[in-house]
Amino acid sequence: MLNAANLLTISRLVLVPLFVLALFQAGGTEPLWRYVATAVFAVAALTDRVDGWVARKYDLITDFGKIADPIADKALIGAALVGLSVLGLLPWWVTIVIAVRELGVTLLRFWVIRHGVIPASRGGKAKTLAQVVAIGLYLLPLPDAAEPVRWVCLGVALVLTVVTGLDYVVRAVRLRAAGRAA
Repeated sequence: MLNAANLLTISRLVLVPLFVLALFQAGGTEPLWRYVATAVFAVAALTDRVDGWVARKYDLITDFGKIADPIADKALIGAALVGLSVLGLLPWWVTIVIAVRELGVTLLRFWVIRHGVIPASRGGKAKTLAQVVAIGLYLLPLPDAAEPVRWVCLGVALVLTVVTGLDYVVRAVRLRAAGRAA
């Protein structure tokens, strides 16, 4: 169970509290700490790409990784969204939409776990990338002129969040039906 890919996933979970501490230093207003928080967030997000690559390249894909990886992603993204909303840098409705989707997908995964594991889809990976980019733009202390770019990136992330959430519902229902039929 403990292989290089899974250790990277676990490291992402360990980085989440460090990210939160950096984000809330000086009430989230000190640019230096925002850069530090962004750097920790970027390193943690990068481990998501690397752990998947390592798992596929070296045939280290495990059921633990299939479950822990999305949980680590949700912990990182969730902490960032809640932190940004608490600091007043991101509207709460955005955090709620994404959180409801992420919680729903996690519950769906557990609902069908005895019938099989729903691995991350290409759309889900694109959604995660779009969320990471959008969150990164909100973490950085950018000038007001960057606001339209932030909103466009966030809009793309929100659309992918909803569409892939619906895709997971369909996949979960099919997996459960196939499992019951077998």
